[in-house]
Amino acid sequence: MRVAHKNRSESGTAALEFALVVFPIVLTLIGVVVIGINLGRAIQVGQIVRDADSMYVRGVDFSQTGAQNLLAQMGQNMNLQTGSTSSGLIILSQVQYVPTPIGCTGSACTGGSYQLAQQQIIGNTSLPGTHFPTTGTIPACTTTVITDCQDSQGNIQGYQTFAAAQISNFGSSLTLAPLGISYVAEAVFENGPNLQIWSSGSGFYAQAFF
Repeated sequence: MRVAHKNRSESGTAALEFALVVFPIVLTLIGVVVIGINLGRAIQVGQIVRDADSMYVRGVDFSQTGAQNLLAQMGQNMNLQTGSTSSGLIILSQVQYVPTPIGCTGSACTGGSYQLAQQQIIGNTSLPGTHFPTTGTIPACTTTVITDCQDSQGNIQGYQTFAAAQISNFGSSLTLAPLGISYVAEAVFENGPNLQIWSSGSGFYAQAFF
C-alpha cells in the first residue's frame, strides 16, 4: 500500500513538473515562429524598396498605371496593390540640394536647402507616410495655378524657390553636393502575424537611396 501511494504521488509531481516546463517552451517556440515570419517580411520589404528605387532612378514613370501594376506584381506576396486595399505604401521622391542663389543677400541666404522636386505615391495612403516631409503643403497644379504646385506626374513646378517644398531633415540622412539629386524610395507595410508579447504592431519600414 505504501509503494502504490508513493507511485501515485510521484506521478502527480511529474505531471506538474511537465506542465511547468512545457508552458515556457511553447511560448518560446511561438516567439521564434513569429519573429522568423516578421524577419522574412522585413527582408521582403527591403527588397521591394530597392527594386522600386532601381526602376525609379532609371526613369520609370510610376504615375502611369502600367508601371504601378508592375510594382504591385513585385510586391504581391506582401499584398501590395495600387489602391486603398493595399497592405503597403511605396513613396518615390526626387530630392535636390539647392545652394544659395548667386547675388542673394540677407538673412534668407544663410545656406542651401533640400528641395522636393518630384514625388509619386503608390498604395494605401492611409498608412504612415514619408520620413522626409516637406515644410509646407504642396497644392495640385490647375489651369490657373502653374507654379509652386505638383502636376499629374508628381513634378513640383518651381520647386527650387518654393519654400513649402523644402525638406528640413533630409541632410541628416544623406548629404548632397550643390545641385546634387537623390532618388529616394520608401516602403511602409502593415505588420504580419502579431502577438502582443512579441511584436509592437508598428509594421515595417524601409528606404533606399540612389
